[in-house]
Amino acid sequence: MNINTLAYLGDAIYEVYIRKLLIDKGIVKTNLLQKEAIKYVSAKSQVRILNKLINDNILTERELEIVKRGRNNSKDSHPKNTDVVTYKLSTGFEALIGYLYLNDKDRLLEILQKIEVK
Repeated sequence: MNINTLAYLGDAIYEVYIRKLLIDKGIVKTNLLQKEAIKYVSAKSQVRILNKLINDNILTERELEIVKRGRNNSKDSHPKNTDVVTYKLSTGFEALIGYLYLNDKDRLLEILQKIEVK
């Protein structure tokens, strides 16, 4: 599957997961939910989480390959509020989430549960 399609899917899956976690924590006001969700779904936050997963040796070789494919995709545009490197790394993270959603939901849940939501 096209890596950008995996990232597109992964972005949606990850955001739903974070939103549900925040709701489960008792946050019910939508403006506060949005403010808190941004702490986890922004490109910078995704890169921080990805780096922790890599540094803690959580990801398999195959998972690292997916991240690299996402990072190295040929899309040159990026949002104005982040730099190209951060955007490409966050795309790698999203591609991994999309890949795992389609191929190994148990592993996806295992990785998502490593994310500390405060």
